[in-house]
Amino acid sequence: MTSSSTATEISTHRLEAHEYQQNFTDLHPPLNAHQASVEASRCYFCYDAPCMTACPTSIDIPLFIRQIMTGNTTGAARTIFAENIMGGMCARVCPTETLCEEACVRNSCEEKPVTIGFLQRFATDAYMETAQHPFKRAPETGKTVAIVGGGPAGMSCAHRLAALGHSVTIFESREKSGGLNEFGIASYKSTENFAAREIDFILSIGGIEVKNGQALGDGLELDALRQKYDAVFLALGQGGSNTLGLDGEDLDGVINAIDYIADLRQASDLAALPVGRRIVVIGGGMTAIDIAVQTKLLGADDVVIAYRRGQEQMNASRYEQELAQTRGVKIVHWAKPVELNITSGNVQGVRFERTSLDENGNLVGTGETFELAADMVFKAIGQVLLTEPIANSDGPELTHGRIMVDDERKTSLSDVWAGGDCIDGGEDLTVVAVEDGKIAATSIDRYLKSGAA
Repeated sequence: MTSSSTATEISTHRLEAHEYQQNFTDLHPPLNAHQASVEASRCYFCYDAPCMTACPTSIDIPLFIRQIMTGNTTGAARTIFAENIMGGMCARVCPTETLCEEACVRNSCEEKPVTIGFLQRFATDAYMETAQHPFKRAPETGKTVAIVGGGPAGMSCAHRLAALGHSVTIFESREKSGGLNEFGIASYKSTENFAAREIDFILSIGGIEVKNGQALGDGLELDALRQKYDAVFLALGQGGSNTLGLDGEDLDGVINAIDYIADLRQASDLAALPVGRRIVVIGGGMTAIDIAVQTKLLGADDVVIAYRRGQEQMNASRYEQELAQTRGVKIVHWAKPVELNITSGNVQGVRFERTSLDENGNLVGTGETFELAADMVFKAIGQVLLTEPIANSDGPELTHGRIMVDDERKTSLSDVWAGGDCIDGGEDLTVVAVEDGKIAATSIDRYLKSGAA
């Protein structure tokens, strides 16, 4: 796949105002009551519930679907929130096609699985519109917990601890809480400021104070938190980005995808976002899909995702890959970037080497190269934990560049837990981060009530 065309200018206002509004509407319109009832009736209510086993937060899926079918939408939402307080966002962003819906027994009958994600959204959205919180706090315990990071793991842990009667303070580095739910997902997956509304819903239980603009290592120290609070939960996420290791990747036209998505998520005017005509996205995960689709929706003419391995190895699900392709995004596999083509300080394209697997399964270059023209190049090759704020003799033990934890999400420090993307083995999924927060909160509660704190 070769192009000798020169890159064209980066510009704003590529589309008409109504086109931006149309392109960034809700990806999947919500079900109405009749549609939800019909879809719920398709569930077999399996006794062994493989869908429930596939859910990282173990929501009782057959129960909440039965509750929807019988008209008990409030009860369905409570069933969901009991295991996943961020069930509304997870219904929007979870790869249900590789989790609960993939496990649906209707798949084995070569039928369409029950659309569990849509049903979960139907129930949780209806409940959140009531402006009531589904849980009440237990009596105050007098114990205090500091949580560093206001993303899904931190919010999940905070909510569960507050419900158990502990007082929680969240320290969040950004001006808004929510983590990647607020700053890092495609805008068409979470519309109408839902991420912020969900945070308000979670905090409405009480007992949780949020301090924004507070970053660990920048006036906020772990040792000080350990001295002031009875326990600490680290939900740091991954604030650093991997690099290509190529000359010129610090140019204006070579951009970290996650940074651009954050700007897009917070933009009051989508037309004001600069976008090129020819986009090359390097990576194979959800971020690569999200940035590729969104630049196409912003008016880019040609968008190509280049991934160094094959389709089966892409972290983005097959559904997400097909979503990108139906939006006009091309995906090139077995392509490793080797050089940025630069003219007069501007990126003009990327040279790739074709790759393959050797007899031992290792990725190797074939020596064959090709070029893709581009006026914007997005790096979507993963993030890394910024370890400087915790990498000292008094910090938690690290492994593989992340925080080492046990099954209860406890670190090597007796009063410090961690969860989410910052821990070894952490997955880039909201639902997994929520479960980390739940598990840690249960362990912290047991520690606080044991008298060890």
